[in-house]
Amino acid sequence: MNWIKIMIATFFEVGWVIGLTHASSWVEWLFTIIAIFVSFYLLVEASKSLPVGTSYAVFVGLGTTWVTLFDFLLFGEPFQFMKVILIITLLAGVVSLKLVTPNKGGKTS
Repeated sequence: MNWIKIMIATFFEVGWVIGLTHASSWVEWLFTIIAIFVSFYLLVEASKSLPVGTSYAVFVGLGTTWVTLFDFLLFGEPFQFMKVILIITLLAGVVSLKLVTPNKGGKTS
């Protein structure tokens, strides 16, 4: 369940990162601020049961991946093959961290 919290927190992280860049009205800024609080609340809650370093690395790694993809797909950022290679490398590290992180029972997940 805590990994699901991290995934949902990542969704809100993407929202607030995009909001910080593109918000232009008070309503958009309000949603950006709410997204900041929700993302960090979920991250903190998940980190109570998961290792903080791993939780944060997964949170930031997935957030970076999604923000970069949105930049390519929605905001006209020029596609760069090297960025894709680096994102794949980042995701491999995130998945590896998740795989070697022990659950509460001491077994790897």
